[in-house]
Amino acid sequence: MSGSDKTRDHGFAVFCGLDVGKSAHHACALDPTGQRLHDKALPNDETALTEVFQRLATNGRVLVIVDQPASIGALAVAVARSLGIEVAYLPGLAMRRIADLHPGQGKTDARDAYVIADAARTMPHTLRRVGTDDEILAELTVLAGYDDDLAAQTTRLTNRLRDALLHVHPALERLLGPRMDRGGVLDLLAAAPTPDGLRQLGEDGITAVMRSRSPRLAKTLPRQILAALDAQTVVVPGTVAFGRVIVGVATQLREVRTERDTLAAELETRLEAHPLAEVLTSMPGLGFRTALKILTIVGDGAAFPTAGHLAAYAGLAPVTRRSGTSIKGETRSQRGNHALKSALFLSAFASLADPTSRAYYDRKRAQGKRHNAALICLARRRTDVIYAMLRDRKPYQLSAPAEPDSHPAAA
Repeated sequence: MSGSDKTRDHGFAVFCGLDVGKSAHHACALDPTGQRLHDKALPNDETALTEVFQRLATNGRVLVIVDQPASIGALAVAVARSLGIEVAYLPGLAMRRIADLHPGQGKTDARDAYVIADAARTMPHTLRRVGTDDEILAELTVLAGYDDDLAAQTTRLTNRLRDALLHVHPALERLLGPRMDRGGVLDLLAAAPTPDGLRQLGEDGITAVMRSRSPRLAKTLPRQILAALDAQTVVVPGTVAFGRVIVGVATQLREVRTERDTLAAELETRLEAHPLAEVLTSMPGLGFRTALKILTIVGDGAAFPTAGHLAAYAGLAPVTRRSGTSIKGETRSQRGNHALKSALFLSAFASLADPTSRAYYDRKRAQGKRHNAALICLARRRTDVIYAMLRDRKPYQLSAPAEPDSHPAAA
C-alpha cells in the first residue's frame, strides 16, 4: 500500500481495521459507504481469524489494516496472507492524529478499530504497505531487532563500567575507558577489577591475561596501566564493592559483545542471500549494517510512489514554513523514521571518500552550508539513487538518475 489512492483503484469492498492485542483484537469492518459489516472482539487465534476473514470475503475484496504488523499482530497478518487477503499498516502516530478528527474523547479498542478502518476507507494515503511474506527479510528483521537490542545493551554496560572505574581510579578510566571494545581489556577487568588486583598481576600477568584476545595491545598497555596506577596512592572508599560490580559488568559486556559478533556474521550471511543486498551494497558508503537497516525498514521500496515520498518518510525532505509576510523559508524536518534517517546520514558521511559524493558535498559547503547540513543534502540526493536502485533492482551506477539540486534539503 502506498500513498496513492490504491484502495479505490483496487476496488476493495471491505475495510477491516484491527486494533491488535495480546489475547484478543477488536475487528471493525466497513464497506465503501462506511456501513459496519462487523464490529466485535476477535480472539488472537488462527481459527477465529480465519472464520472472520473468510466471512468478510463473501462481500468482495477485503483489505485488512493493522496498527502493529509485528509481534501481537503477526498472526493476524499471516492468516490474512494465507487466505490471499491484502494487508496494510496504519502507523500509530497517524492513527492518533486521525482519531482526533472523530467525535468523542474516549479511547477504546472498538473506537480505535473503527478509526483504523475508516482511515483506510477515506484516507488511503495514510497507510503503509506490509511487505510480502519474504522469509529472508522476515528473518533479517527479527535478527536486526535483536542486534539493536544488543547494541543498546552494550552502550548501557559500557557506560556503567566506565562509571565504576571513574569512581575507583579516574586515571585508569581515562586509559581503559576508550578501549572497552577490546576483548583483552574486558578479560583484564574481569580478572583484576581493582587497582590492587592489577598491581598484584604485574606487567607480565597483565600481558598474559590480555594476550589471547588483544595481542597487539598486550605489548604496550600493561606498562601504561602500571604508570596510571602509580599516579594515585589513595584508596577510594567502596573500592572493593566497586570491584565486584566491575567484574560482573565486564563479564556481561564481554558476553554481549561476543554474541553480537556472532550475530553479525549470521546477519551478513543471511543478507547476502537476499536479492537486493548486492544492489544496495554496490553504492559507495553503504555497508553491511546500513544496507540491513534500509532493507528491513524500506524493503523493496514499493511502499513509496516516488523518491520524494521515501525522503519525506526518512525526514530528509525540507519543511516549508510560510505565514503571511513575517515567516518564510524552509527548515529541517524533525519528523520521519529516525532510524532510517540516521542510516542514510551515516551512509552519506561514509561516502565522502567517493569522488562524486565528495564533489557534491564540497559544492554545498561552498554555498555556505555547514557540515551537517551539507551531509543532509547529500543524503537526500543519495535517497533518489537508492530509490531508483531498489525500483529497478540494479546496482549503483554513476549515471543513476538523480537531480543534484532539484531536491534541496533544509539547512
